[in-house]
Amino acid sequence: MRLVCLKRDLRLDDHRPLVDAVARGPVVVVYVYEPSLWADTELDASHHHFVDVALRELDRALRERGGRLVTRVGELPDVFATMYREHPFEAVHAHEETGGAVTYARDIRVAEWCREAGVAFVEVPPAGVVRRLGDRDGWAAKWEARMARPITPAPDRIDAPDVYASDGFVDAATLGVPGTVRSGIVASGEAEAHRVLRSFLDERGVNYRADMSTPVAGWTGCSRLAPHLAWGTISTRRVVRETRAQLERLREARDAGEDVDKRWFGSLSSFDARLHWRCHFMQKLEDEPRLEFENLSRAYDGMRDETIDRERFDAWCAGQTGYPMVDACMRAVEATGWLNFRMRAMIVSFASYHLWMHWREPALWLGRRFTDFEPGIHYAQFQMQSGTTGINTVRVYSPAKQVRDQDPTGVFIRRWVPELEGVPDEYLPEPHTMPALTQQMVGCVIGRDYPAPIVDHRRAYHAARERIFAVRKTDAARAEAARIVEKHGSRKRPRTRRRQG
Repeated sequence: MRLVCLKRDLRLDDHRPLVDAVARGPVVVVYVYEPSLWADTELDASHHHFVDVALRELDRALRERGGRLVTRVGELPDVFATMYREHPFEAVHAHEETGGAVTYARDIRVAEWCREAGVAFVEVPPAGVVRRLGDRDGWAAKWEARMARPITPAPDRIDAPDVYASDGFVDAATLGVPGTVRSGIVASGEAEAHRVLRSFLDERGVNYRADMSTPVAGWTGCSRLAPHLAWGTISTRRVVRETRAQLERLREARDAGEDVDKRWFGSLSSFDARLHWRCHFMQKLEDEPRLEFENLSRAYDGMRDETIDRERFDAWCAGQTGYPMVDACMRAVEATGWLNFRMRAMIVSFASYHLWMHWREPALWLGRRFTDFEPGIHYAQFQMQSGTTGINTVRVYSPAKQVRDQDPTGVFIRRWVPELEGVPDEYLPEPHTMPALTQQMVGCVIGRDYPAPIVDHRRAYHAARERIFAVRKTDAARAEAARIVEKHGSRKRPRTRRRQG
C-alpha cells in the first residue's frame, strides 16, 4: 500500500504522484492539517476556506472512483509515523513544493523519517521549478521540456483499502487560523478552475494584454487563475498546454479566412509568457530560500529600519493614506483577496518608497490577504518592487498618475472609497487640491471626510531615489548585483563564456 500526500496540489487531473501510485497497487490519499503551517503568519481563514472547498470536492471525486480522502490533524512526519503503526505502507508519493521556511523544514523531516522507516519518498516536480539547479543557463529549455510532458488524466478507478480513520474536514477555528473569510473570495475547486480557464481562453481574455494593467477591466480581463495555480486545483502544465492549443486553433481559423479578433494573438502570447514568468520567480526562492526573510542584495541591509512607523503602516493597511488609488486598492484586497498585477506593484512601491517601510512586515500583511499567495512569487516581487534585489529598475509609482491612466472616471475608486463619490473627476487623482468651497459643495472635506495625503509625493519620491541610488553606486552593491545576475538572472540561452588563457 502507498500514501499519496496532498499539499498545494488539490486536484486529480495531471497529478502524477497519484497516477504513479495507483499504477502500483492500493492507495490512500491523505491531506494533513499541519497546525504549524496554518498558524503561520502568512495564512488566514480565506486560504483555509479555499482549501476546504477544494478538499470536499476532491473527496467526492475520489469516492466516485472507489477511493476516499483521509485527513489527519498533526505535524509531519509524526502523522505518518502514527499511520505506519496503524497499518504499514511502503511509499509516500507527493509533489515537490517550493514554499516558505515552514514547509521546507517539514519536507526535510519527512524525507529523514522515510529513510529511517524504510519507506520510499517519491517526489515529483509539479511545474517548471527545478530543484538543485546548478546554473540558470538552459533553465528555459528545462521549463519547456517540463511543459511538454504528457498530461496524466485522473485515474478511472482507485483501490483504496479502508484501514485508516479520518479526522474529517477541520474548521479554521479548530486549527487556530486567524481572520475571517472574505466576502469577495473567488470560488474554489478543480471544476471551477477548469471553468475559469475555459472562460478566459474562449471569451474574457481577448483584451488581456491591456486589461491586466487596469483595476477596472482586470477583474474580468485577467485570467483569475492565480489562486487555482497557487493551491493546485489546476496544474501549470494544463494551463500552458490549453493556452497554446487555443492559440493554435485561432491561428488556423484566421488562416482559413474566419473573422478572428486580432487582439487574441497578443493577449494569449502575453499570458503564455506570464506562466513562464511565474515559475521563473518561484525558482528564485527555490535557489535562495533566505529571500523570504532577508534582502536579496545584502548591500541594502540597514537602508531601511526594520522597525516601521506604526501609524503609517496602519493607515496603509486601512486604505487611509489620502491617495485614492492606493486606498481603493488596499480596501479591495481586504474585501476580495485579489488585485491586478500593476496595482499590486503600486501599493508595494508606495509602502516601500513613499512610506519608506522595510518590505518584510507589509509582505506578511498582504500575504494573508492574497488568496493566491505563492511564497516564491510574493517575496521575490516584494523585494523587486522595494528595490532590494539590486538588479531591477527602481519604479516609484505616482498614485495620482495611476488614477489618470487606469481609472480616469473613478469607477474603481468610487466603488471602494465611497466617501469620494461626489468628487469631480478632475480632482479625483488628488482630492486635497480641491478648493475649500468645492469640498463643501461635494460633501468631501479633506481631513474630515477623507484624509489628507500621509506624505507629500514629490518630496517622498526624491528622498527615496536619493537613498536607494546612494547604495546602488557603491562597490558592494555592484558586486552583489553581479552575483545576483549570475545566480538568478533570466536568460533563455546559455551565456557565451570566454576561453581562459
